Amino acid sequence: MSARVNGVGGSDEFDGADEVGRAVEVLRGGGLVAFPTETVYGLGADASQAEAVRRIYAVKQRPADHPLIVHLAGSPQLDDWAIDVPDDARRLAELCWPGPLTLLLRRHLAVDATPAGGRDTIGLRVPAHPLALELLDRFGGGIAAPSANRFGRVSPTTAEHVRADLGDLVDVVLDGGPCPIGIESTIVDCTTMPFALLRPGAIPVEAIETHLGVEIAAATGSSRAPGMLTSHYAPAAEVRLAEDSAAAIAVAAVEQDAGARVELIDPGDDLLAYARGLYAWLRAADEHRADVVVAVLPPPQGLGLAIRDRLRKAAAPR
Repeated sequence: MSARVNGVGGSDEFDGADEVGRAVEVLRGGGLVAFPTETVYGLGADASQAEAVRRIYAVKQRPADHPLIVHLAGSPQLDDWAIDVPDDARRLAELCWPGPLTLLLRRHLAVDATPAGGRDTIGLRVPAHPLALELLDRFGGGIAAPSANRFGRVSPTTAEHVRADLGDLVDVVLDGGPCPIGIESTIVDCTTMPFALLRPGAIPVEAIETHLGVEIAAATGSSRAPGMLTSHYAPAAEVRLAEDSAAAIAVAAVEQDAGARVELIDPGDDLLAYARGLYAWLRAADEHRADVVVAVLPPPQGLGLAIRDRLRKAAAPR
């Protein structure tokens, strides 16, 4: 693995054995580090440094009241960041961390509100990627890290995506290869009873309900966590959705007859391949200067629910 270190006056490659150590130094100095997780690449800053976190918002052009997720090295850090943690939330952490599950909890009074978007709740997770875990373990604190792209656009699943989107605005890019899952974490609101699903993700809600032995409620109200806005994960191309392959081919034909350049996304029944490839395919459509992307919606269960969520938000009015 290699990391790119961006400095004043240009960029150069950093290939030393202690590239993670360099990233830790940058974080402690208030800088930004992009790093891989099992879901997507994150744009990280020391969550305890308000000015560093504000730099994330500025680089992403993200509204300051839209909360970030704080990444931890392990569940023992949970009580440093949250209070009144329900037993069922601790059980989910024990069962699913490291992994693509974010728990929304009441923010500890000692924790700065900046990464929480000024709210009294905070999203926490432990990522399941060896490079992310090494970074977090050596850093020792929480790293606030939304996806490493411009706000509302397609999330990055490779280091090259990060560099294409943000360039020298990131101080260090840790390259851990393509993200193995490819869509963001599931977010569960643990401050309500029953718990509520704020964002479907890589851990199916059915699995969470099985772990807890209770149903998870549907989210209501305003955006309380990342990815809850109507339009998100959007390429420059217009996105059209179809329920099956035949319908997708028909929509694509109509668009092509009208003179549009069309890209078709139809990976079949392999939902893991769909999730892993979705953002790369949306980015490729923009690289090919497509006018329209026609995507087949997977079934609304399991991982398919999360893929449908991303596609519907990519297709929403902007």
